[in-house]
Amino acid sequence: MEAVAAHKHSLVGDYVTLTKPKVQSLLLLTTVAAMEIAGDPSIGLILATVIGGYLSAGGAGAVNHWYDRDLDRKMERTSTRPVASGRVSPRAALTFGLVLAALAVVWLSLLVNPLAAALSFSGFLGYTLVYTIWLKRRTPQNIVIGGAAGAVPPLVGWAAVTGGLSGTALYLFAIVFFWTPPHFWALALLMKDEYANVKVPMLPVVRGEKETRKQILLYSILLYAVSQLPFCAGAFGITYLVCSLALGGAFIGLAWRLYRRADRRAALTLYLFSLAYLALLFVAMVADVRL
Repeated sequence: MEAVAAHKHSLVGDYVTLTKPKVQSLLLLTTVAAMEIAGDPSIGLILATVIGGYLSAGGAGAVNHWYDRDLDRKMERTSTRPVASGRVSPRAALTFGLVLAALAVVWLSLLVNPLAAALSFSGFLGYTLVYTIWLKRRTPQNIVIGGAAGAVPPLVGWAAVTGGLSGTALYLFAIVFFWTPPHFWALALLMKDEYANVKVPMLPVVRGEKETRKQILLYSILLYAVSQLPFCAGAFGITYLVCSLALGGAFIGLAWRLYRRADRRAALTLYLFSLAYLALLFVAMVADVRL
């Protein structure tokens, strides 16, 4: 009985892993933050939106596990993933992903609104079809273009509360969109050899580490500028301005250090800070509108 229970627990854990819960936590934070900025959502609406968003992004994650299983088997970081290791069959992972995506559309349509459902589904399509299947193995701009899928959650949150979109919602989308390249390229620098071995044309592989560090710095400066737009447009006040200036300055500082030092520690530091940066920036937005 204990062996059966352990197997079931392991299988459940594998299916949870297919949904990429660590990645989802940051996406859902931007969703909830956008909802709080857009209005005064009820707990019920927040929960409904978060569940729907998790189903959609989780479905995209499962499809990614299915499609990239050949690459995952050859990369040390991903070789133990459920599909790559053989613990979950490719067909089961694909079916699971598509079912989650379908459930997300139905759930959000019925419990939130059709626009939120449509936006969430566009994020699913963007991550699976545009990034995973079309761009990832073809161009070093894969994360720039495909990164738009990860910028959709704030739009979903905004639409959930207001039933529409606005300029502020688009600013939130733009911040996540321009945050994605320097965030991911810092990780790509750490995994350059693995990407090269499986012939995935990430920027460090195709253009080299020096050019990647340069692009990270340029995008960090661009992100800094974009993050000031909501304040300039009057969407946020002084609390957000102070936080965005401090966080953006730190981001540029770490990007500059990476550009000059070119070592793994600098890349890892920037990567980890970028995660905190996005979370803290969206928390600052909520604090600004609630104070």
